[in-house]
Amino acid sequence: MKIGRVIDNIWATRKEETLRSAKLMIVQILDTPADLRNPANNGGKVLIAADIIGAGIGEMVIVVGGSSARRAGGYDSNVPIDAMIVGIIDENEWGVDKE
Repeated sequence: MKIGRVIDNIWATRKEETLRSAKLMIVQILDTPADLRNPANNGGKVLIAADIIGAGIGEMVIVVGGSSARRAGGYDSNVPIDAMIVGIIDENEWGVDKE
């Protein structure tokens, strides 16, 4: 699992059939303590993640990857999802302001 910040949503009018119901978000992964203290720094890797919980832009989220992402979304192994937002972080112990 990784911590990330949703920076935007992404729209694809044409996509793989199995992804038609998936809401896709652009997430910046917060890898370092500096990223966690200041998520607006834009210092981490950016990826596209499917969202099953309704995360919004600017929220800090929990992201899983690989086959765990497909399982979390209830998808079978043939679906091309490699990252999934599975939680929204309300508070944390690092003193990180989520806004």
